[in-house]
Order: sequence, then C-alpha cells, then structure tokens
Amino acid sequence: MRLLKLIPLIFFLVVLSGCFYPNDNLSKNKVPNDIQLNMVQDAVNQYVEINQGLVPIKTKSNDTPIFQKYLIDFSSLKQQNVLSEIPGTAFENGGVYQYVLVTPEEDPQVKVIDLRNAEVLRNVQHRLTTYRNEHIYPPFDEEIQDGVFTINYELLGLEAPPYVQSPYTQQNLPIIMDVDGNLYIDYSPDLYEALNTFEHDYKEGEDIRFILVDNYPFVPAYSLPYTIKSGEPVFNLD
Repeated sequence: MRLLKLIPLIFFLVVLSGCFYPNDNLSKNKVPNDIQLNMVQDAVNQYVEINQGLVPIKTKSNDTPIFQKYLIDFSSLKQQNVLSEIPGTAFENGGVYQYVLVTPEEDPQVKVIDLRNAEVLRNVQHRLTTYRNEHIYPPFDEEIQDGVFTINYELLGLEAPPYVQSPYTQQNLPIIMDVDGNLYIDYSPDLYEALNTFEHDYKEGEDIRFILVDNYPFVPAYSLPYTIKSGEPVFNLD
C-alpha cells in the first residue's frame, strides 16, 4: 500500500524533471564541453608524438577555407588506440559539431565548427541557386564594403534578412554575400566585442579572426578574412 501511494509522487517528480531539463539539454551531443575537447586534444597530441609530427586530418583541397580545412580524422585516432570513443558532440557520432585543427604544423589545437550554422547557410544557398537559375545577377541589396553586400531577402522569398546564431555571444549574425554570390557569416559584431575584451596587438593587414580562435572553442567558419582599421574590424579582401 505504501508503494502504491508513492507512485503518483514518483510520476510527478519525473515529469517535473523533464520540465527543468528538456531533451536538448539532456542530450550529450548538443553542447561541446571542456572534457570532450581536452580528450580529443590529448589524443591528437599523442598521435602527433607517435607519428613524428603528422596530424590526424582528412584530406581537403588546398583552396578549402582555413577554418574548415583541417577536419580531424577520428578513425586514425582510434586505430592508433589514442582515443577510445568519438565524442558525443561530434558529427561523426550524431552530434552537431565538426572537430577541426588550427595551426596544425606549429601547435595543433582542437576546435569545433557549429554545423547548425552550416545548415542555415545551405538553406539560403538553395534559395539563392533557385534565384540564379532565372536571373543573371545575385540578389544584391546594400553594399557594406567594396565587394561585400547584404542580401535582398525578399527576392529569395524570405520574410526577414537571414542570420545565424553566434557560437560566441549567441547574438544574431547576418549572412552576407560577395560579388560572385558566395555566402558568408558576418562575424563583425563578435570581432568588435573580442577586440574590446581581450588583450591583443593586431595591426592593419593581419587576420584578426584568430582572436576568436584563441579565446573560444569555436572557429569562425564560413567567414571572409577580416583585419583591423582604426580599432574596428573590417573585411580584408586584398
């Protein structure tokens, strides 16, 4: 009888816990954490030591953008017995992050790409491709800087300008376009905040995107190059 009386209470607690911890928060593949990043970093360090400086990356073409170029090859890490399992946050294990290396030749550092932003870009790209099949020029709107434009979203059948959520600040970042109609994420707001938050000695002409790489686990994937001018981030298309 006592057990029967407890059943409604147990049910209530289970439902209540579900309210406080929705499935997205419980899922191990939604949020990259220090434990998983450090686990992969340790595995990469061991692999590099065993293989005399070689890094465990998948082969990509030379013209691949720098922050998407060095994808970590988890199969190589597992074959060398330096990694027991692929992180739950990794795309290869059902997660939403692509694990990559930056500065692989000098000091290989493990970072991640948020693939949810890649999915948003793909959706906009699909609309853009459909539009380009019927029109000569891309749907340019306002020119932000020489060769960089906002998108005329109405021509693509969108109700508002397309954007992604920043992996750094969670604010909305615009999707922009170059003269050839290639799409990019505009990290200017994140870069401006980082330049005013972290110590740095960047000079005009240098790639300031690395201030994000140095201070966060994410890389600014799908971005144009940026430099600094009068203390503010600007596109560097030279």
